[in-house]
Amino acid sequence: MKQFPSFLIAVCCTLFISSYANAQSTVLYDTTAKPVMISNQFAFTEGPAVDKKGNVFFTDQPNNKIWKYDTDGKLSVFMDSAGRGNGTYFDKKGNLIVCADEHNQLWQVAPNGKVKVLMVNYKGKLLNGPNDLWVHPNGNIYFTDPYYQRPWWTRTQPDQDGQKVYYLPKGKSEAIMVDADYKRPNGIVGTPDGKLLYVADIGDNKIYKYAVNKDGSLSGKVVFINKGADGMTLDERGNLYLAGNGITVYNPEGVQIAHIDIPEPWSANVCFGGKNKDLLFITASKAIYTLKMKVKGVE
Repeated sequence: MKQFPSFLIAVCCTLFISSYANAQSTVLYDTTAKPVMISNQFAFTEGPAVDKKGNVFFTDQPNNKIWKYDTDGKLSVFMDSAGRGNGTYFDKKGNLIVCADEHNQLWQVAPNGKVKVLMVNYKGKLLNGPNDLWVHPNGNIYFTDPYYQRPWWTRTQPDQDGQKVYYLPKGKSEAIMVDADYKRPNGIVGTPDGKLLYVADIGDNKIYKYAVNKDGSLSGKVVFINKGADGMTLDERGNLYLAGNGITVYNPEGVQIAHIDIPEPWSANVCFGGKNKDLLFITASKAIYTLKMKVKGVE
């Protein structure tokens, strides 16, 4: 039997993967369309979250503000003195849960802007700086706690002994650590049925996948993708969108199926918004971008 040279096999595999990804991309969005810059008036954008109506809220951490981009395309400041908010997520009651980095807390912000502090520390010590979060359908809050030195802090080193992943049970004020084996955890998102959780270790260039147990613990940890990420989101088909160098999309099997270039130094986070939840919303450095999609988000 004739043997094909290994380099020819490698080339054929590369071409097949490339053509497959290109075909899948066209299913997600019009690949001839370019992301639209909505505004670049910010210092650094982060933490987009979508409410039930499709309005997107996002943070400008250096300027200590939370902004709103409504379904009619209007921009407005939702909150000043926003606790140096970073990652955000809406709970079922319409409250915006915020990683309040100023004092390393978790906040609950009501639609009228009223703040309730959900958590102030972990076992009596300041957290590193809650970065990103996801609210389980049952109300539990899962969040990452990396250490990024902030200019508004007086401390210069962490109080915690590592950079870990936690969850805050609904109605409680004391978090539970669920995984300490991280170099620098960052983005986090779960499936709408609450059964799976994805966490990015941006310090180790990996995305992990877990099963979420009924008691809130995590199990079955596996490396889903050998690639790091900042923020993440999911679409209705289970595809995972990773923010970083633009937006990279992976299918539920962990195969890359698309890459969306964003003309900014860094794309920090991403979510779906709009009246039909089919508008990809990207926070990227000093700007925000949107891209019309053929699929919908699930958050």
